[in-house]
Amino acid sequence: MGVRLGSGIGWRPEIADAVERMPGIDWVEVVAENVCPGHLPESLLRLRERGVTVVPHGVSLGLGGAERPDEGRLAALAERVAALGAPLVTEHIAFVRAGGALTASPRIEAGHLLPVPRTRDALDVLCENVRIAQDALPVPLAVENIAALIAWPGEEMTEGQFLYELADRTGVRLLIDVANLHTNHVNRGEDPAKALAELPLEAIAYVHVAGGFERDGVWHDSHAHPVPEPVLDVLTDLASRVSPPGVLLERDENFPEAEEMERELAAIRRAVEKGAERREADPAAGAAGAASARPSSRQGSADAAPQRQRLALAQTAVLSALVAGTPVPEGFDRVRMGVQAKALAAKRADVVAKVAPELPVILGDGYRRAFLAYAQTRPMTGGYRQDAMDFVEELLLTRPEDTRARRELRVWWLERSGPRPRSSRPAVRLARATRRVLLRR
Repeated sequence: MGVRLGSGIGWRPEIADAVERMPGIDWVEVVAENVCPGHLPESLLRLRERGVTVVPHGVSLGLGGAERPDEGRLAALAERVAALGAPLVTEHIAFVRAGGALTASPRIEAGHLLPVPRTRDALDVLCENVRIAQDALPVPLAVENIAALIAWPGEEMTEGQFLYELADRTGVRLLIDVANLHTNHVNRGEDPAKALAELPLEAIAYVHVAGGFERDGVWHDSHAHPVPEPVLDVLTDLASRVSPPGVLLERDENFPEAEEMERELAAIRRAVEKGAERREADPAAGAAGAASARPSSRQGSADAAPQRQRLALAQTAVLSALVAGTPVPEGFDRVRMGVQAKALAAKRADVVAKVAPELPVILGDGYRRAFLAYAQTRPMTGGYRQDAMDFVEELLLTRPEDTRARRELRVWWLERSGPRPRSSRPAVRLARATRRVLLRR
């Protein structure tokens, strides 16, 4: 079963003080990309000194993507593991970018986690990527099932079968998000109990619990709302099959008072206890359920190059439809693709507002409208900070001569456009040319 973690909560800067004061917190999880190894937040250092385990949770590797994991991203993740003294590290079964060399097309970023098709091609690629990551990381890796608004046509396995084969072929641990199982139940009609019955329960590293909301028949995994009863029911079902090594409450925004988070943690503990009571009353039930419908092990291709090529083309077509307005690939639900596209654009707007908080101040109520209009035709090609730069550049090149907002945007962009970058890079040449235009205005 690996490390026994206990009861935990996702550490975020906005609730750092509250987390330090919360009773019964055995461990915390931190978004790996949000911490700097040489300058860890004082709150995390104090928690570590008290013996609270800190687990880094990566969001940008894209292990489900067609390309091999980036060596620089893996090295950065390993560095954070060492800085935090973590006993394990986690990532997602998702793709976050597409295009590039495998498709001879520009690389584009999703800015969010997108589902991989549950096909043999995708499984072969994912297994190879997980092995590469395992070799590069100094501690065991666990990977998380994600929530999805869209479903791939022509899938060959259920979620449980896909996860079972992944764990069987690679030895990777599993981070099971019960909120994501509930999301996929609402959005894709998938039975959480069936998924749990097909999982290799012994591979579970820990469990995520989070809230969301339903709108127009679609469940949005927001991490900004209270944990609903159906999610707690899935957690109880899981705990009736196996004693989870750790259970963690995730909350990313719209943070409530500490007392409300403590009540949610108490509800989570009660759900686990209820499952344990069922397991003790009928110890054979969990083992029997886990043994059913398991697929036979298959080693897969030693070299997944052909599978990478096919997966790259498919993922690029999907992501381009979501962020660049190209036609929706055949077999996908156009309505759901539209919902996903709007969700991706909204997330971009929210995150850019966080990494560049001056922009909503400068643009006022017009910020969101302007950003969403920009996002319709401008896919993200780098990180969110670059997205903020590209957004302001677009505004300066197209916005009518008005006003204080234009002047302030111009100053903002010039202050951040960087001193004398290498002119051999195309993006830098474009930035320099744009800068010259802006300086003349």
